[in-house]
Amino acid sequence: MALNPPLTDWHGKTVWLIGASTGIGRATAQALHRQGARVVVSARHAAALDAFVAEHPGAQALPVDAADADALRAAADGLGPLDLVLYCAGYYKPQRATDFDLAEMQRHLQVNYVGALNLLDAVLPQLLRQGRGHISLVSSVAGYSGLPQSLAYGPTKAALINLAETLYLDLHDSGIGVSVVCPGFVRTPLTAQNDFQMPALITPEQAALQILRGWARGQFEIHFPKRFTRWMKTLRLLPYGAYFPAIRRMTGL
Repeated sequence: MALNPPLTDWHGKTVWLIGASTGIGRATAQALHRQGARVVVSARHAAALDAFVAEHPGAQALPVDAADADALRAAADGLGPLDLVLYCAGYYKPQRATDFDLAEMQRHLQVNYVGALNLLDAVLPQLLRQGRGHISLVSSVAGYSGLPQSLAYGPTKAALINLAETLYLDLHDSGIGVSVVCPGFVRTPLTAQNDFQMPALITPEQAALQILRGWARGQFEIHFPKRFTRWMKTLRLLPYGAYFPAIRRMTGL
C-alpha cells in the first residue's frame, strides 16, 4: 500500500540533499542525478561538494552546516520550488554508559536530530505554500530499540523515526509526502569505526537504489537490507525479559 505519492519521474525535479559529501547521501545524489534530477548537495565540506559537482554536470554545491538554522533558511530561500528534501547528515561515535561523554551525546543530538529540525524550519513554509513535495529523513535500525555502544547514536535515530511519523500525520492532507529511511549496516566512514563484524553489510550504492525504490513505491518506511532489518523488527517485538538476553547473546556485550 502506497502511503505517499510515488516518485518515479525525476526529470526536471529539484532535490536537495543535506549530508551529501560522503556515504549514503552522496550515493543517493549520484543516483538521482542519473535519473535526471536537478541535484543540490549540501554539507559542511565544500571541497567534497565541489568534487561531486565536477563529476556530475548540472548539480549544484551549497555548503552549509545543518547546525546553523539561519544558514539553512537562507540556503532554502535561494533554491526555488523543491520536489524532495533528504536529510542524511549523520554523526556516530560508539559509546556506552560506562564511558559517558556529555559532549559526545550533545554532538550526536545536534547533528542527527537538531539539524533535521533546522531543515524543517527552512523548508516547511515553502512546501506548505506549494502544496506538494516530499521530506525524507535518514534514521537507522539503531533507532528501533536500545543497543550496546549506541548510547549516543540510537536515541537520536529513534527521535527521527518518531518525528517522521508525526510529520506524516500532520502533512499528509497538505499534499506533502514524508518518509523515513532505516538502513542496517552500510559501508561508510561512520561504520568504519566499528570493531565488530557487521551482518548484511551493503555499499552506499546499494543503499541508494533501495531508497529510490522505496520512494517509487510510495513507502513511508524504507528499510534495508530486508534480511537484517526484518530480524531487527522482530527483536523489538519481544518482551524485555527476552529482548535483553537476546541482544547480549548476539553482541557479546
